[in-house]
Amino acid sequence: MQPLLIIRSERGQMSAIERRIADFILDNAHLLRDYSSQQLANALGISQSSVVKFSQKLGFKGYPDLKYSIGEAVARNGDSAEPAAAGDESNVQDALARELWQAKSRAEEETRLLNPPERIEAVAAMLRGAGKAFAVGIGEDSVVARAFATRLSLLGFLAIHHFDPVLVPAEVATSQPDDVLLLFSERGEAATLCQLARIFRARGGKVISVTRHTANPLRAHADLSLLVSAHDEARHVEPLLYHAALQQLLDLVFLLLCGDESRRRQFDDYHEHVRSLLDA
Repeated sequence: MQPLLIIRSERGQMSAIERRIADFILDNAHLLRDYSSQQLANALGISQSSVVKFSQKLGFKGYPDLKYSIGEAVARNGDSAEPAAAGDESNVQDALARELWQAKSRAEEETRLLNPPERIEAVAAMLRGAGKAFAVGIGEDSVVARAFATRLSLLGFLAIHHFDPVLVPAEVATSQPDDVLLLFSERGEAATLCQLARIFRARGGKVISVTRHTANPLRAHADLSLLVSAHDEARHVEPLLYHAALQQLLDLVFLLLCGDESRRRQFDDYHEHVRSLLDA
């Protein structure tokens, strides 16, 4: 894994001092070769040992190893983006589109590295064995929950989306031990969803949380967690990266479920039915 990807993906789990080091490195990766560990510590107003411990926590032998690895990554990736000519709207849009695509690609790669194949397969296996699958989210997360529940339904799963978490406990009261509850929450801090997870697990059901890669309470109540990493300084851009990486993650789970030929056939039959209705 590239060192800068490691730093971005782990940033949400870091202490305040570690985040300061991480942010400095991410913003100045191309200049890091000129900094010794002591110079970096002086620039941030921290101890040299904090820099060394930061490097070791990320899996490197020490700061020189981290600096060398980052230097290699910067040299390998380079900076292919060319500045757009002033006043040329076409070039400006091309540059903007390229930057957005690159940012989405980074978010997708970080997210993929946070969710190893065995975890994705475990989520797919849990859904395959589910009697019913409940999907719940709040706000924008509810839109994602509904879309994923719809896709599950098209494969023949008994998937139920609830737009109001307050009404879910009544439905959960009838759940069975082989049922699965999917909880979508970007921040993972919604008390209502945490309470749902506790109730569901108390009845023997399994819980899958879908959140950012942070230490949040919802993850603590889940049997399995899907994690999303998406960071950007621009507040209006970061949600775009989050939803792009999240969609890619859910699409991968969906494709694994499509590996069942009977499920895939049911999906194809549904689309043939819809086409016949549209053509009528």
